[in-house]
Amino acid sequence: MPQYKQFPLPDTAEGLTEAEILTWHVAPGDAVKVNDIIVEIETAKAAVELPCPWDGVVTELLAEVGRTVEVGTPIITIDVDPAGTSSTNGTAPAADQGEGRVANLVGYGPKSGPAKRRTRRDAPAPAPVAAGPAPAPAAPAVTVTAPVVTAPVATVPLAKPPVRKLAKDLGVDLRALAGSGPGGVITREDVEQALTAPAAAPVSAAPVPGARERRVPIKGVRKATAQAMVDSAFTAPHVTEFLTVDVTPMMELRARLKNTPEFRDVKLTPLAFAAKAVVLAARRTPDVNATWDAAAGEIVYKEYVHLGIAAATPRGLVVPKVRDADRMSLRELAIALDELATTARDGKTTPADMLNGTITITNVGVFGVDTGTPIINPGESAILALGAIRDMPWVVDGQVVPRKVCQLALSFDHRVVDGQQGSQYLADVGALLADPAVAMTY
Repeated sequence: MPQYKQFPLPDTAEGLTEAEILTWHVAPGDAVKVNDIIVEIETAKAAVELPCPWDGVVTELLAEVGRTVEVGTPIITIDVDPAGTSSTNGTAPAADQGEGRVANLVGYGPKSGPAKRRTRRDAPAPAPVAAGPAPAPAAPAVTVTAPVVTAPVATVPLAKPPVRKLAKDLGVDLRALAGSGPGGVITREDVEQALTAPAAAPVSAAPVPGARERRVPIKGVRKATAQAMVDSAFTAPHVTEFLTVDVTPMMELRARLKNTPEFRDVKLTPLAFAAKAVVLAARRTPDVNATWDAAAGEIVYKEYVHLGIAAATPRGLVVPKVRDADRMSLRELAIALDELATTARDGKTTPADMLNGTITITNVGVFGVDTGTPIINPGESAILALGAIRDMPWVVDGQVVPRKVCQLALSFDHRVVDGQQGSQYLADVGALLADPAVAMTY
């Protein structure tokens, strides 16, 4: 007989409680194998693709695109014995010996026992089960030997991920469209035409309040970033200092290096020089690379630098890390930064890549901005804003000449970093950018 299992939404990173369903890669009736990607979700940290934990046939999607689902909630039903070859009794997956949890491909499901979750006002009521025993609360998987009948879920519109993103950005409901592509697939043209299609005549000519407004739910990366910034701004006493630097020697060195065999195929940006300066200067002022641990009543000094790079993406601000940046050469840093930026732009930064940073750079210069007052990334003690590099008049040996000039802004946690230490660190970073040869003295 058929053997049905329900796959619960797993915790893809420490402490996550919910995620939004972005895109289903399967539909009822599709055959799946272990490790096939079945769904893309957006957590508070990043977009994540979830693999299938079993071989079988999809029988039902339990959460529609756009719905926010709590960790541990079943999202898909799979018949793992469509040919009916296994025993009619069925067996549940083996539990992890350590904590009584079931291991799966993307971590562990919730612990067994009563679920302790906050009540969601917008969560739909549990669907009744017409046949077979009801699954235990928060169980990582349910195995039954009779068909499970649940409340119907809205049909998932057929559309490729770029089309789904376009519709989301434009506020178009894909469920209201008829696809013109092969097999009824919704195309980009279908979405664009939905915006220009004449609307039904209104009953009244009176203006509709809010008709020129667009409301977007606060969730995913945006929600997590907002909470983190509020927590940081109102927990760590911020101090921000500024420094204007003549970076002409750095730009001249960059031009020379780009013509050498070692750097010919490397994207060598000013950010790479700033990253090198940040990690070198941290050797002389280790306080900027430390963490305030209020719970333990300790300041934790890190013997490594996991360098965070603030990146603006279509999903919002993310801060992936370059691990052990202090051990990298300038060339290695340049390559790592390029790979990090590409991954972030493609929305492929994983939650693990954004954990455990020690100090951060935000490159506002790429937007033509001179400087700002950056907010410290939670769990860290300092963040450097790198401004735009401009041609400016500068006094050299008593003469005003055009130079390449950049502004730096350093925000630091005054619980960990005193004014003297913060000032010395910013001065060291500036000196390394103004004269890269200074690095020989570090």
